[in-house]
Amino acid sequence: MLLLLPMNGDDTQESELVSINDVTFWATVEVEEGRVIEINFHKDRSEIDGWLDAVIVVGNYEPVMEFIDNQTMVLVAHTQRTIDDVVEAYLFRELHDLAI
Repeated sequence: MLLLLPMNGDDTQESELVSINDVTFWATVEVEEGRVIEINFHKDRSEIDGWLDAVIVVGNYEPVMEFIDNQTMVLVAHTQRTIDDVVEAYLFRELHDLAI
Protein backbone atom coordinates (compact mmCIF):
# COMPACT_ATOMS: atom_id res chain seq x y z
CA MET A 1 0.00 0.00 0.00
CA LEU A 2 1.46 3.36 -1.02
CA LEU A 3 0.09 6.47 0.68
CA LEU A 4 0.69 10.04 -0.47
CA LEU A 5 0.77 12.87 2.08
CA PRO A 6 1.20 16.62 1.44
CA MET A 7 3.70 17.80 4.07
CA ASN A 8 5.28 21.06 5.23
CA GLY A 9 8.81 19.62 5.39
CA ASP A 10 10.97 16.58 4.81
CA ASP A 11 11.56 15.44 8.41
CA THR A 12 9.74 12.24 9.34
CA GLN A 13 9.33 13.29 12.97
CA GLU A 14 8.78 17.06 12.76
CA SER A 15 6.88 17.61 9.50
CA GLU A 16 3.11 17.89 9.51
CA LEU A 17 0.30 17.17 7.10
CA VAL A 18 -0.86 20.38 5.38
CA SER A 19 -3.31 21.50 2.74
CA ILE A 20 -2.40 20.61 -0.84
CA ASN A 21 -2.23 24.35 -1.51
CA ASP A 22 0.50 24.72 1.15
CA VAL A 23 2.57 21.63 0.35
CA THR A 24 6.38 21.93 0.29
CA PHE A 25 7.15 18.19 0.13
CA TRP A 26 5.13 15.13 -0.86
CA ALA A 27 5.72 12.11 1.36
CA THR A 28 5.16 8.61 0.06
CA VAL A 29 4.67 6.08 2.81
CA GLU A 30 4.83 2.39 1.94
CA VAL A 31 2.83 0.26 4.38
CA GLU A 32 2.84 -3.54 4.37
CA GLU A 33 1.23 -5.89 6.87
CA GLY A 34 0.61 -3.08 9.35
CA ARG A 35 4.19 -1.75 9.27
CA VAL A 36 5.82 1.24 7.62
CA ILE A 37 8.36 -0.12 5.15
CA GLU A 38 9.68 3.09 3.65
CA ILE A 39 9.10 6.86 3.73
CA ASN A 40 10.35 9.07 0.91
CA PHE A 41 10.03 12.80 0.38
CA HIS A 42 9.65 14.45 -3.02
CA LYS A 43 9.86 18.16 -3.77
CA ASP A 44 7.69 17.72 -6.86
CA ARG A 45 4.85 15.24 -7.26
CA SER A 46 5.97 14.44 -10.81
CA GLU A 47 8.99 12.64 -9.26
CA ILE A 48 6.69 9.94 -7.86
CA ASP A 49 6.49 6.75 -9.91
CA GLY A 50 4.02 3.94 -9.54
CA TRP A 51 0.47 3.49 -8.39
CA LEU A 52 -0.75 5.43 -5.37
CA ASP A 53 -3.32 3.59 -3.29
CA ALA A 54 -4.51 6.62 -1.34
CA VAL A 55 -3.85 10.30 -0.80
CA ILE A 56 -4.43 11.69 2.68
CA VAL A 57 -5.65 15.29 2.96
CA VAL A 58 -6.51 17.63 5.84
CA GLY A 59 -10.09 18.46 4.88
CA ASN A 60 -13.03 17.90 2.58
CA TYR A 61 -12.39 21.00 0.46
CA GLU A 62 -8.96 20.12 -0.92
CA PRO A 63 -8.25 20.22 -4.69
CA VAL A 64 -8.35 16.44 -5.23
CA MET A 65 -10.16 15.98 -8.56
CA GLU A 66 -6.92 14.88 -10.25
CA PHE A 67 -6.61 12.03 -7.74
CA ILE A 68 -10.27 11.07 -8.12
CA ASP A 69 -9.89 11.09 -11.92
CA ASN A 70 -6.93 8.71 -11.53
CA GLN A 71 -9.06 6.45 -9.32
CA THR A 72 -6.89 7.11 -6.26
CA MET A 73 -8.72 6.82 -2.95
CA VAL A 74 -8.88 10.13 -1.06
CA LEU A 75 -9.03 9.98 2.74
CA VAL A 76 -9.33 12.84 5.21
CA ALA A 77 -7.29 13.17 8.40
CA HIS A 78 -9.27 15.77 10.32
CA THR A 79 -7.04 15.80 13.42
CA GLN A 80 -3.97 13.73 12.63
CA ARG A 81 -0.97 15.75 11.44
CA THR A 82 2.24 13.71 11.89
CA ILE A 83 3.17 10.79 9.66
CA ASP A 84 3.00 8.39 12.61
CA ASP A 85 -0.48 9.59 13.59
CA VAL A 86 -1.77 9.46 10.01
CA VAL A 87 -0.43 5.94 9.42
CA GLU A 88 -1.84 4.73 12.73
CA ALA A 89 -5.24 6.23 11.88
CA TYR A 90 -5.08 4.62 8.45
CA LEU A 91 -4.28 1.19 9.90
CA PHE A 92 -7.11 1.44 12.42
CA ARG A 93 -9.53 2.77 9.77
CA GLU A 94 -9.98 6.07 11.60
CA LEU A 95 -9.56 8.26 8.50
CA HIS A 96 -12.71 9.51 6.81
CA ASP A 97 -13.87 9.21 3.23
CA LEU A 98 -13.96 12.46 1.32
CA ALA A 99 -17.37 14.14 1.65
CA ILE A 100 -18.36 15.27 -1.83
